[in-house]
Amino acid sequence: MAFDFEDKVAIVTGGASGLGRATSLALAEAGARVLVVDIDEVAGSQVADKVDGEFFAADIADLDQNRAMVAAAEERFGGVDLAYLNAGLASLCGIGEDFDPDRYRLVMGVNLDGVVFGTHAVLPAMARRGAGSIVATASLAGLTATPFDPLYCANKHAVVGLARSLGPALEPQGIRFNAVCPGFAETKIIEPFRDTIEQVFGVPIMPAADVASVVMTLFGGEMTGEAWFVQPGRAAPFGFRHVPGPRLEPDPA
Repeated sequence: MAFDFEDKVAIVTGGASGLGRATSLALAEAGARVLVVDIDEVAGSQVADKVDGEFFAADIADLDQNRAMVAAAEERFGGVDLAYLNAGLASLCGIGEDFDPDRYRLVMGVNLDGVVFGTHAVLPAMARRGAGSIVATASLAGLTATPFDPLYCANKHAVVGLARSLGPALEPQGIRFNAVCPGFAETKIIEPFRDTIEQVFGVPIMPAADVASVVMTLFGGEMTGEAWFVQPGRAAPFGFRHVPGPRLEPDPA
């Protein structure tokens, strides 16, 4: 599917590699001007040069740096229309003897606070444009149990819940909010486990561009409040069953 984002301004966090890099390339190809945001200044600047965009160094776990990121996009490009809140980390710790509170705070700061702070920062800029679209990277771990990394699973479930709740809430303002929930894709997160994923579990690793194409679909569509899973050869909104209501009569004995 071809997208036309001519004259649109996009912010991409975690833009130096993986899904952020692939989406920055796709956005630029569709005509958007891209602000690539990352803590890796070397790789991030390289991506920005490749997409003829701008680079902004920021720790997205900090609210003020998110505000500065948006201010930079408005100053350099005149506004913000699209935001891909993508930066993320694996927890690499559990709850119990291997619990690391510093690592926990770091990962929650990037994976959840980064989405909340990023959203809070871009909303006024999008309101000034009269519309906007936000996509947050969750994960398949945001849709199912992930025993090997329960903390990552918890913050990705939170991102899915945020998207499902904020989507309808922001719709009257002309701002859409959706989540993308990929399986194993080409990112730094999977590098320590790549051989196990491919050789032991036999699960193929998706090219980052496959996920980027779904992000572009979410940017270019009319949907809001949806969580789209992405698996090899498959992508669609995940269907959530309704929460059961109360029974008017007790279950028969």
